[in-house]
Amino acid sequence: MEYLERRRDLVEDRLEAVLDGVEPETLSEEVGHVALAGGKRVRPTVTVLICEALGGDPEDAVDFAVGIELVHNASLVIDDIIDESDVRRGTPSAWAAFGHGPAIIASDGLLGEAFALFSADERAMQAVAESMVELGEGEATELVAEPTDEDEYMELARRKTGALFRAAAELGAIAAGADPHAVEAVGEYAERVGVAFQMRDDVLDATADAEKLGKPAGQDAEMDRPSFVEVTDLTPDEANERARAESDAALEALSTVDAADSQATEYLRDLAEFVVVRER
Repeated sequence: MEYLERRRDLVEDRLEAVLDGVEPETLSEEVGHVALAGGKRVRPTVTVLICEALGGDPEDAVDFAVGIELVHNASLVIDDIIDESDVRRGTPSAWAAFGHGPAIIASDGLLGEAFALFSADERAMQAVAESMVELGEGEATELVAEPTDEDEYMELARRKTGALFRAAAELGAIAAGADPHAVEAVGEYAERVGVAFQMRDDVLDATADAEKLGKPAGQDAEMDRPSFVEVTDLTPDEANERARAESDAALEALSTVDAADSQATEYLRDLAEFVVVRER
């Protein structure tokens, strides 16, 4: 765990430094409230681990890792406004703390800081831009046409959650100077991990208590928003099995990459296993 903590600390320190430089002070406070309130830091950790697994230095990937975390947090601000969720990570969501207008501005500020970090590399910009197109299309699709079957749910999950995971992995590969095949393969790995993550999230939303989750439980049912369990009529155990299949496919994609047999690679394998058994 010390190995993983050192890499998370690398991301956390750089994240704090980036946000410390935000002006004016009011905006700095708001973006800090969003991005420094905790979180699993899964996406930036993937970026760093992929870079290292492909022979790069974690330091080479840290700016991209922080950038993808900022993009993720910006999207959460908007999600909470749409969902009218007043709690995020056990603290007031941005709109609940500051109001709708300042929350939207905070989201914009987070995106601006993120793209400043990506701007030095054309491939990084392209990877993130493509993921944000997918994310936006997914959000828009959900608002006007909720999924009615498993195929539609899977496409939505790929866009809303898988796309940013894919970008996180691709950024790590780009930072390592990897070839296009490796970039694509780790992207598929991470996209499938992201989809499995979302499927498990839906199961937890339906079965866990709010205190354990650190956010309101039962949000999907309360908002009449179909979750994976509801769309498919699967039991939670059956839904978890579907998530496990995505995890297995992620591991298969990762196995096609000529990655070093390192701790980084082992943690990437562990992540694919963990997302389908996590409890929060």
